[in-house]
Amino acid sequence: MIKFFIKKFIKDYEHVQNPRVRTSYGILSGVLGIICNIFLFIIKLITGVLINSIAVISDAFNNLTDSGSSLITIIGANFSRKPPDVEHPYGHGRSEYIASLIVAFLIFAVGLELMISSVKKIFEPEPVIVNGWSIAILFLAVFIKLWMYSYNKFIGKTIQSTMNMATAKDSLNDAIATLGVIFGTFIGMFVDFPIDGFIGLIISFFIIFTGFSTAKDSVHFLLGSSPDPEIIERIHTIISDSEKIRAAHDLHVHDYGPGRKYASMHVVVPPDLNVEAAHFLIHELEQRIKKELGIDIVIHIDPMEGIDEWLAEKEHETNSSNRIE
Repeated sequence: MIKFFIKKFIKDYEHVQNPRVRTSYGILSGVLGIICNIFLFIIKLITGVLINSIAVISDAFNNLTDSGSSLITIIGANFSRKPPDVEHPYGHGRSEYIASLIVAFLIFAVGLELMISSVKKIFEPEPVIVNGWSIAILFLAVFIKLWMYSYNKFIGKTIQSTMNMATAKDSLNDAIATLGVIFGTFIGMFVDFPIDGFIGLIISFFIIFTGFSTAKDSVHFLLGSSPDPEIIERIHTIISDSEKIRAAHDLHVHDYGPGRKYASMHVVVPPDLNVEAAHFLIHELEQRIKKELGIDIVIHIDPMEGIDEWLAEKEHETNSSNRIE
């Protein structure tokens, strides 16, 4: 279904490297999230009040918080495509990482609130009135959340968005939480024990852990993570395709947000290669890397005599520095 929405509402949806297209993906996922979560909030709140279940009511407000997360997704997607300025010469792409960090804090806050409510439910248990339609509504909520998990994960992978991946995790947690509520409510019908509160407590710990995990991933990108080994390998593969490149070294890749990667490296060419030919060769490599990997790269030329001896010496220095005494 998500592919249908993408084709219908996103122009040039296949060109995910285009900032405008990426923003459209983010807005689409955010709008769908707001619609689904407000719908779930309403039906769960009504159900929770009618059956007197604090777990269902807490789950309802969890969905209301998710609507705020979807709004943040839209804001983050729009803000991240702002063009570079004097203070931010590499653009505003990392605002998506900040937005996913905010989502992580919201997940943590919801988990903490659910934990407090569950503890109260354990020490002050109240009877839960269960009927068939309430269980059916909760199962409907589970299916909706699983669909939200699926489409956020798909969009997250398509446009390489940590924000959508964080939202996908949250949606999966919500589905698990609602299943826990259904299980606890059903078991509570047959035992004189505050199972509803204990199930809610377990779910809250799981949600809090996910909040920490999501925050860790966001901070990882904000601090500047090591480049993906696959990206490094693909760059070296492109460089090695040129017969005139003798060697490559000092590759650095910098991530300024999804779709905003910059790199620099040195390549060694024969010393008799003239300036015009060397410039044409490097320009072709830079353009190919940009087209295939979406990375803006600057390649520096090192014309050297005795390249084999130099490489052997550099490898020896590297091995010496990595040796453990």
